[in-house]
Amino acid sequence: MNESMNEPVFETVNTGGSANKALKIILGIVVVLFVGAASFAGGLLAGQLLPDLGGVSHSFLPSVASTPSSEQQSATPQELQTLFTPFWEAWNIVHEQYVDQPVDDLKLMQGAIRGMMESLGDKHSSYMDPVDYKQANESLSGEYEGIGAYVDTGGDFLTITSPIPGSPAEAAGLRPGDIIVKIDGEDMAGVDPELARQHVLGPAGTVVHLTIAREGEKNLLEFDVTRDKIVIKSATGKMLENDIAYVQVTTFGENTTPELLAALTDVMAQNPKGLILDLRNNGGGFLQTAVEVTSQFLDKGVVLYEQYGDGKKNTFDVQPGGLATDIPMVVLINEGSASASEIVAGALQDYARATLVGVTSYGKGSVQNWIALSDNQGAVRVTIAKWLTPNERTIHEKGLTPEVWVEMTEDDYKNDLDPQLDAAIQTLLAILAGDPIPTSAPTATPVP
Repeated sequence: MNESMNEPVFETVNTGGSANKALKIILGIVVVLFVGAASFAGGLLAGQLLPDLGGVSHSFLPSVASTPSSEQQSATPQELQTLFTPFWEAWNIVHEQYVDQPVDDLKLMQGAIRGMMESLGDKHSSYMDPVDYKQANESLSGEYEGIGAYVDTGGDFLTITSPIPGSPAEAAGLRPGDIIVKIDGEDMAGVDPELARQHVLGPAGTVVHLTIAREGEKNLLEFDVTRDKIVIKSATGKMLENDIAYVQVTTFGENTTPELLAALTDVMAQNPKGLILDLRNNGGGFLQTAVEVTSQFLDKGVVLYEQYGDGKKNTFDVQPGGLATDIPMVVLINEGSASASEIVAGALQDYARATLVGVTSYGKGSVQNWIALSDNQGAVRVTIAKWLTPNERTIHEKGLTPEVWVEMTEDDYKNDLDPQLDAAIQTLLAILAGDPIPTSAPTATPVP
């Protein structure tokens, strides 16, 4: 099943069979070697400094590591036994010499896999423990309990990618790009962002206090956010003035396509002259849903290509029968538009089907497989390809640049103004009238 999951990024999901169990053992072995090596280097440096600081160290004289047992060697494939001998040595050292015994073998195994994925140097490849995996799937099923925001766990801190419209996060004033530096007063420096994300989630009705670093703000910002049951209606529509239809898609989940079909059926029955598709703060979702959404606005062509490391390409074509393939369109994007939403916007831009309004999108142009591990031990998320627009553009770490550039200011947020939507309406009216697109309106600046 070729799908993508939202984190906010575009990912594919597969389930693992028996082969995954062997893979988990082998890959877990590799990663503990990496983790052990990093820990040793850091410990050695600290140990060298301790005597000068009055600390206590044992000895830096070489010692002989524990030899892997026959059971450990037999558990390792013959052709890998030499390679993985240091792993079993490190495993035995931890079990024999670590001060706090007994150690938790399950945590060691999970840490091994997590460290292996981190060693790839790709922020979108990672390990999800069983709790992470369950929560990640819930976020696209339509409901979960938390603050209602898509986040990026690929950096040093948990970062808001986009608040879900109507969510506690949005009501509290959180914005795309906000960096969570403390949770309930606890400093998140050095804390795995995945773990930080779990601290933010919680039962409906409880309050989480977030300390935020925001670009342009000299001081840290403090927010109390009351968690709620987040029911995500991923596609809605309504009519605006001047016979303009407005459709918003907030994620690409399990229910997005039927909800979009319902919204389009409703607004198209009112004979709109033009349509605005709002993909702002849409963190992405299923690949197949992105294809289905794009197909509502194109009658033919390619939606995207998947480009693999060996040069092979997969082509995803428009599905026939779209409900709004001819109506003049404008698409709203911003820095929170990522992944699957960039697929839609990129395809519509390449075909000159719609004018993009807003600011540069997030820029996630890679594809991940989510592979469930055996015995309900979570999943690994690994980058397998880059995706390209129909014109074979890559937007990875670049994003999509809109034709009409409109930023949101601090005053706009404070006064509940939406100059981006205003500019989208102006742009669509200009298109309908055959006038030049107003790229330099008072609320907009020309595309750089």
